[in-house]
Amino acid sequence: MKIFYLLLVAFFVFAGCHTPEQKNKKDSAGFQLLDTAFNFLDSGKYRLAFSYFNKAKEQFLLSKDSLEVGSCLINMGMIATEQGDNFGARELALNAIPYLNFKNEEHHPYIRSNFNNLGITSFNLKEYDKAIAFYQETLSFTADSDAVRVVKNNIANVYRKQKKYAEALAIYQEILKKETRPLNLARVISNSAFTKWEQNPTYFALPELHQALSIRKKEKNISGQNSSYIQLTQYHIQKQADSALYYAKLSYQTAHEMNSADDCLLAIQNLIKLSPPQEAKAYFNLYQNLNDSLQTARSTAKNQFALIRYETEKHKADNLILQREKTKRNSWIALLIFLMITGSVITLIWQKKKKERLELEAKNAIRENQLKTSKKVHDVVANGLYRLMSEIENGIPLAQDKLLDHMEMLYEQSRDISYDDTPDSTQSFEIAIATLLNSFASAQTKVIIIGNTPEFWNRVKALDKYELKQILQELMVNMKKHSHANQVALRFEQAEENVLKIHYTDNGIGIPEGKIFGNGLRNTGNRIEQIGGHITFAKGVEGGLKILILFPSA
Repeated sequence: MKIFYLLLVAFFVFAGCHTPEQKNKKDSAGFQLLDTAFNFLDSGKYRLAFSYFNKAKEQFLLSKDSLEVGSCLINMGMIATEQGDNFGARELALNAIPYLNFKNEEHHPYIRSNFNNLGITSFNLKEYDKAIAFYQETLSFTADSDAVRVVKNNIANVYRKQKKYAEALAIYQEILKKETRPLNLARVISNSAFTKWEQNPTYFALPELHQALSIRKKEKNISGQNSSYIQLTQYHIQKQADSALYYAKLSYQTAHEMNSADDCLLAIQNLIKLSPPQEAKAYFNLYQNLNDSLQTARSTAKNQFALIRYETEKHKADNLILQREKTKRNSWIALLIFLMITGSVITLIWQKKKKERLELEAKNAIRENQLKTSKKVHDVVANGLYRLMSEIENGIPLAQDKLLDHMEMLYEQSRDISYDDTPDSTQSFEIAIATLLNSFASAQTKVIIIGNTPEFWNRVKALDKYELKQILQELMVNMKKHSHANQVALRFEQAEENVLKIHYTDNGIGIPEGKIFGNGLRNTGNRIEQIGGHITFAKGVEGGLKILILFPSA
């Protein structure tokens, strides 16, 4: 939760704040700006605080006080985190590191504050491995046992987000053995119970969740109560919608009391799911308005933070320009000549590269057309003829007219081989597939077909049907030519909601180890990739060949 992070940030900032005794009098102007920044920060005026931290940083740069420069950057980074500018916060925090001395214990409070903030920004950006790494760095600069447990709780929360429940629970249990402070104890109890429930939805987490809520109520901790209400909403949402709605309303109420827009949005999302239609509509409108306002405010804050930094850098650049103006004027002519030469060289290189690219594209286009034509020749002529030969060889009676029709069809297909015709999606495709597969059946080879139904093929994209038909034909031709199988089985089924599956099994000799696929099977692999599918070849339990084809449904 956002408030939790703010409390934790405040803890680490306090460790690094200045006391009057610590101030270095050699730069009173810098510390005056720093005091003003902290006053604005304490009153919640984050943009003004950010501006004065930035001004103080510039003053400390002039006096070469690296620790105070780092301190200002750290506080600017934490303000950016609080305002939702996680990328800007990370940049500021990383910029602070070179100004801190890791071997100087006086710097350690600042270093751990900075690494902790980097952990928070990484968590917010869902870069969980980085978050854990930064929290581990925080621990290496944290000696206080209470602070160590707070950071470890953060690490456990990251593991929970990653669904690494065992790792998270191990840390929670370690903390529970030592934690005595009520609010931290409540936090770990609720996190541990909720993690156990996420790991095992049958786990009865209510006693622990209510125990944590009771502690937070006793301590009058509104942000903690809000966290409990959110967890109780999620716990009940599947099985007890009325209880979930009750806790969702309480979470919205506490979020409103805290003036936390993020928590309000989360509560409203749950209220939309759980409320009756009319109320849900009102909550939806409220969510839209609040979300729009929040995004606008954060965008404004990000832009203002960026503008403050830009104006500072611009001011420094302007001063530098004034100091070097004379030298710069003398450099213009040389620079102009250099740019002209460079531009000419770049233009020549670009033109050469463009020519080479166009030539390569033309060659690739020709090669692609050749490969496409070759594949069609293989599909239409070779496999078509082999299928016709198989029917004749298997003793399937073909009248002269029927035979001529087959030959004429092959002739027409070979004439149109250079055209990309769209497959006819209006025909009864399961009949075409059955006809194709059965044409390879004979007295010596039995073909078993399961699941070849209109319902199956209705879930296949029209353009994919052509590719699948060619794939099946290639498998049957390969079986006839090479496998010596006397029994072939094909099963068509839906594997998952959006995935279809075709099983091919025969009892032939299989594919010998080290065998290099011919054009047909290579084409099969290419076709599967074209329709976004996957094909697996394996040896059967009792020999033979097993092939599994997976591809997306329409």
